[in-house]
Amino acid sequence: MFVSNDDAVYWDPFDREIAGDPYPVYRRLRREAPLYYNDKHEFYALSRAEDVDRALLDWQTFSSSRGPILEIIKAGVEIPPGTLLMEDPPTHDVNRGLLARVFTPRRVLALEPQIRDMCTRSLDRLAGADRFDFMSSFANELPMRVIGTLLGIPEADQQAARDHADAGLRTEPGQQMQVSDAAIPNVEFFADYIDWRAEHPSDDLMTELLRAEFDDSEGVRRTLTRQEILTYVSVVAGAGNETTARLLGWLGSLLARHPEQRAALAGDPQLIPNAIEETLRFEPTGHAIARYVTTDVELHDTVVPAGSAMMLLVASSNRDEERWPDPDRFDIHRDVGNLRTFGRGVHFCLGASLARLEARIALEEFLKRYPRWEIDWEALTLSSTSTVRGWEHLPMTVG
Repeated sequence: MFVSNDDAVYWDPFDREIAGDPYPVYRRLRREAPLYYNDKHEFYALSRAEDVDRALLDWQTFSSSRGPILEIIKAGVEIPPGTLLMEDPPTHDVNRGLLARVFTPRRVLALEPQIRDMCTRSLDRLAGADRFDFMSSFANELPMRVIGTLLGIPEADQQAARDHADAGLRTEPGQQMQVSDAAIPNVEFFADYIDWRAEHPSDDLMTELLRAEFDDSEGVRRTLTRQEILTYVSVVAGAGNETTARLLGWLGSLLARHPEQRAALAGDPQLIPNAIEETLRFEPTGHAIARYVTTDVELHDTVVPAGSAMMLLVASSNRDEERWPDPDRFDIHRDVGNLRTFGRGVHFCLGASLARLEARIALEEFLKRYPRWEIDWEALTLSSTSTVRGWEHLPMTVG
């Protein structure tokens, strides 16, 4: 179902003007072009919740094996083993099982005291300041510390690890991500840490991976190769930093726009988990998940040919009128369910519970110190990336 006149809806993940507020475009896509084709960048897109759900579950047709990012699919680069986001079963299941040991509910919840301590130390450094950039002063720092602790990276080196992981996501405004001849570039950044941890084991992901024995997809019992461990660590470092920081940024800006809801959270912290769910629905950090179409498939009376790139618009799904009453209203009291911010099916985000925990603790601690704040709406800027939407800078006045 396509619209071909001059007033046809247009969506482009690299268009910075659209990125400023993409939701009116998503609304038109759902109504006018539920199967959309962008001939400039040569990809299809699904925007309705029902279609997105079906595609996320059908990994045989909508494959992750070429990557979850449009630029990577288009580049046709080699995907290294152990890149969970870029694998399908059965290999995906083997590799996910290895990382899942670190993200068990018990192990994630056990991090709460450490995360709370990281929050309080960050906020202590802001004592006496009545104006600061929420992103650089707080939101960016917490996920960096948490992921660094999980991986086993010394605190003094965690900023460098974050900068390294984020550099691969950055783009010039309006430009595509530059993809090298490898989907996960520069994994050697973590090599020295892994070699050191082999001699100094601890309770962290690197040690866990160095010791892990498993049956691979060929049924062979073995340990991970050094290159596989490098890939695992690089994937975790990249996945856990940027998205959680942007979630915190959306909490900061949305609650400033809705001071009555912020006051409700300050008065009753038990409302915070649901407020986080509503924020994940209303402003997801990742708006689209890319998939490679493995076989011809008919959608909305159109055959999408094998070899196509398909964009699954989870941000549109989260505001589909067929699923959500009054979807463009932010409401921390909403009965939130069926959001697709963390995906669905075999590729459901392994770190979802950790991101929720970080956000809950961060908001609890921030509200204790700053129950009210204002945003300089003229000075804030969106991050320049085609994969993650959130604030680069969020100037804030507290009091």
